Amino acid sequence: MSNHLPHPNHDRGLEFDLSTMISRRSLGMFLGAGGAAAALAACTPSGSGTTASTSTSAATASATASAASTTATPTASPTLTRAIAECGMEIPQETAGPYPGDGSNGPNVLAASGVVRQDITSSFGTGSASAEGVPLTFTLTLLDNANGCVPLAGAAVYAWHCDRDGRYSMYDSGLANENYLRGVQEADASGQVTFTSIFPGAYPGRWPHIHFEVFESMSNATAAGQVLAVSQIALTKAACDDVYATPGYEDSIANMKRTTLQSDNVFGDDGGIYQLATMTGSASAGYTAGLNVTI
Repeated sequence: MSNHLPHPNHDRGLEFDLSTMISRRSLGMFLGAGGAAAALAACTPSGSGTTASTSTSAATASATASAASTTATPTASPTLTRAIAECGMEIPQETAGPYPGDGSNGPNVLAASGVVRQDITSSFGTGSASAEGVPLTFTLTLLDNANGCVPLAGAAVYAWHCDRDGRYSMYDSGLANENYLRGVQEADASGQVTFTSIFPGAYPGRWPHIHFEVFESMSNATAAGQVLAVSQIALTKAACDDVYATPGYEDSIANMKRTTLQSDNVFGDDGGIYQLATMTGSASAGYTAGLNVTI
């Protein structure tokens, strides 16, 4: 059994909580149940293999024409077209938590040479440890809400999460000199970033998740500059149950039983419907996850 303790300080503060409650409750009164269902559909990622329904074909065709006229590429890929057609709800702003590693609370990995990478399973620089667990590849599709949901090409994403024991590199005991499960990627022409990692564990008090920050550019990210969005990806229960039944994730089974999306102190205000990833795969073959991130 792991000696890892519950992570404290996830409270985002009264001012943030009040503003979030007011904005989301106002949105909920306007959207109603139908709007929430539509917003949930917006969480379909790239590469999920999901085919758009007949009811969205007209919107998809319109989005294709729009994308072709506003981007440098001659035609939009099916994945990009679907993301644009479903763009709408901006990603909820969330806490970076007590272990961001971005200089706001102790160490700053963003200033380290080697942080820009796709595979984040191993430490870099002076670190030597690697995180073990079920493989997980996750993709974020960044969309610019202020400009008709065109891809936010050239933006940068810093992503980080705990290991399968629920521990965070750079902070937890024995990991102060390690920086695995942290990395930065620049969004491509489709507004997409992809990270290769391992499936995070569940620790007490939190639903399994991945943290991320979005910056306007790579130079802003590596300088820990102005952040466009801070949020989290919620992983699906089915995938978590499958992975946590495998060796190495024993503590996660008990921790999952004590927490739901509704009781989680980050996702609980709306059940995580705007941050719940679309996931495919298996514990034996590895998982893929994706989320559209409208900013």
